[in-house]
Amino acid sequence: MRLFFQYILSIIFILQMYVMMVLITLFFSPLVIFKANLAMTAINTWCGWVKKSARILVGIKTEVRGIIPTDEVLIISKHQSFLDIIMIVSVLERPKFIMKKEILITPIIGFWAKKIGCIPIDRGKKGAAIKEMVKAVHQSSKTRPGQLIIFPQGTRVAPKAHAPYKIGSGILYSELNQDCVPVATNVGVIWPRRGILRRSGLAIIEFLPRIESGLDTKGFMKLIENNIEKKSNELMEENN
Repeated sequence: MRLFFQYILSIIFILQMYVMMVLITLFFSPLVIFKANLAMTAINTWCGWVKKSARILVGIKTEVRGIIPTDEVLIISKHQSFLDIIMIVSVLERPKFIMKKEILITPIIGFWAKKIGCIPIDRGKKGAAIKEMVKAVHQSSKTRPGQLIIFPQGTRVAPKAHAPYKIGSGILYSELNQDCVPVATNVGVIWPRRGILRRSGLAIIEFLPRIESGLDTKGFMKLIENNIEKKSNELMEENN
């Protein structure tokens, strides 16, 4: 019976979350035409609403740990569900994501992604996509500096599931010659990548110690995978 009520509350939470997304977009989108920086205000307003309503309706508390970067760095983050995106965006000053091209045509989300300078890539092109990504990132760094976020596994990965870390993260690290801040999370045990049920618990993202620029790509890839996976597993154990 308790699980049934949690399921019903999850449906209510999801519905109101997207209703609020529409309302905030209707209010802010005309204003953004005249003042572009209001895009982050709109996004942060919605992210704040989601976190607050998640706590009230389904018992999800959120916590951000570690030192939040404010300079222009590469952020390489574990990605388990929509919640880790919401939590990362809500604490960074100038976030922009490397994202799959299809998101651009997603209603509302695609609109705001373009407004904050997210960089779309065509994953079907493989090697050509990496070249296009590097070129777009260099251009973006000149016109819209900020914290560039990439998911090294390329997609949402369920807790305890294994997916390889793609070389694109290492190439960006070498090309940009910027420090990297890895991010670990446990959100997938509470807010799954698919499905309706949202479980109560503490959702955490943790900004791990900064990795300075200059490492060789192979060593860097091994380091971030070890650091992110180890810490993410530790965080997931906190909800057991």
